Amino acid sequence: MSKQTILGRVTQLAKANINALLDQAEDPQKMLDQLIRDYANNITEAEEAVAATIGNLRLMEQDHQEDVDAAQEWGGKALAASRKADELRAGGQTAEADRFDNLAKIALGRQLQSEKEAKTAEPTIAAQTEVVQKLRTGLDQMKAKLGELQAKRDELVARAKSAQAQNTMLDAVKNIDVLDPTSELSRFEDKVRREEAKALGKQELAASSLDAQFEQLDALGDQAEIEARLAALKG
Repeated sequence: MSKQTILGRVTQLAKANINALLDQAEDPQKMLDQLIRDYANNITEAEEAVAATIGNLRLMEQDHQEDVDAAQEWGGKALAASRKADELRAGGQTAEADRFDNLAKIALGRQLQSEKEAKTAEPTIAAQTEVVQKLRTGLDQMKAKLGELQAKRDELVARAKSAQAQNTMLDAVKNIDVLDPTSELSRFEDKVRREEAKALGKQELAASSLDAQFEQLDALGDQAEIEARLAALKG
């Protein structure tokens, strides 16, 4: 995986719009649980890729340091060979002096080569260091987003459960509404009222019959009084 691909993926994931995802979810809890799992897996993959990138950077830094050290070492060898050549030439050993001067030239050539290799690697190391820093920042953003997503998930699940409980309660109240004329309670109330009316009718009927009997008794009393008075007149 290239550095650009890694960085692009981390940046894209870090900028994920959680609120938009929630708005589109038919089952927010299941969607968020799956999103959290996917996001955590993406973070793990990104961490592995970033670790590999950092490892490559460290290898380049080690190679660069080896080139720097080598350049210094070859410089020291060139200086030693040159001084030895000067010493031999001063002693009249020209041929041997020339041989050490040649060794000094070889050492200087190696020094120059090591310096060039070190200098060539420096821009690449600088660029790679910048990439690693961006990758680290991207990972931190992803982890922060994951924490935000987890908190959002917990809040949403709690709200969903509360709303479900309220709806269940309202449905239960609706089903036992005593003001509903078609409900069982209303029909039972109508039946009771009819029974009460029937009892009132029987009471009224019984009272009417009793009054009639007393009226009949009073009429018989009046007739007896009349007969008695008539007998007294005749006597």
